[in-house]
Amino acid sequence: MKLGKLFNEDDRGVSPVIGVILMVAITVILAAVIGTFVLGLGDQIGGSATAGVTVDGDTVTLVNTGTADYVYVTDSAGTVGTNMTNVGDSINLTSGGGSAPYQIIAVGENGEESLLRTVESV
Repeated sequence: MKLGKLFNEDDRGVSPVIGVILMVAITVILAAVIGTFVLGLGDQIGGSATAGVTVDGDTVTLVNTGTADYVYVTDSAGTVGTNMTNVGDSINLTSGGGSAPYQIIAVGENGEESLLRTVESV
């Protein structure tokens, strides 16, 4: 094996091809991001309502309002309980005579709802 022949082989064609592919990919991604904000689609992306609750036995307590205006609980029949709006507000799940599963739902300022938690049994 000749040392001069080993280093004189022309295998450099792969590197420019990979470079071109990477540059095209970066250009496409940048165009998509810029186009999204130019068309105003970036302003329409909104977060869902969030809040923090604790469940202790059959009592649900609001511990953090997060981005929610209020939190409410529904039972398996879809009956809506009292709204919790302030930290420390609590609801007794079994006081309304409903049955499990109970869903704890946060409602944001635009009316968007987010399921925070499902309580299967009390």
